[in-house]
Amino acid sequence: MSLAIFVILVLGILAGIYMPVGISSVLDQASSMMLLILLFSVGIELGLNRQVFAQVRKLGFRILLIPLGVILGSLFGGAIGAIITQMQLKEGLAIVSGLGWYSLSGILLTNAGNPIGGTISFLSNVFREMITFIAIPFLVKYLNSYSAIAPAGATAMDTTLGMISKHTDGKTAVIAFTSGVICTLIVPVLIPLFL
Repeated sequence: MSLAIFVILVLGILAGIYMPVGISSVLDQASSMMLLILLFSVGIELGLNRQVFAQVRKLGFRILLIPLGVILGSLFGGAIGAIITQMQLKEGLAIVSGLGWYSLSGILLTNAGNPIGGTISFLSNVFREMITFIAIPFLVKYLNSYSAIAPAGATAMDTTLGMISKHTDGKTAVIAFTSGVICTLIVPVLIPLFL
């Protein structure tokens, strides 16, 4: 999946170099429509997975600690990144508020009039997912199974869930899925908060 994302990104850059300038308004409308379809499909995926909700009820409020840590850790990292790069704090926080959901974060920042921030957010979240795939086995081996959830962010409910499940146990996979759902639900709220 990560290779496909990289190839599509490179093809998009090449297409953008050769496309007429006037096509950007059509692309903005198309990306907004695709974003709505993506959000709808995430909702369907959540609704279809009924077993997870039963297991989540058993864990109670403790299950919220990991996604809360993921969100706060990401925002802290964004604040540090903004200071290091001399970026405005709000922009740095908006960029990392994608929590790994690259397809949404880049579009939201770009549509808010910050195409550079949108590009940075898109790339940082793509790299976050790629690094997560590499890091999960090492985090589980040298730290613990729960530490594999944090770098995944919102992707813990979909693309990186298979890797987390492979290297941990069923309980951790349920917690990872729940963390990913919570992170996914908070992204559309969090990014506009900092714009």
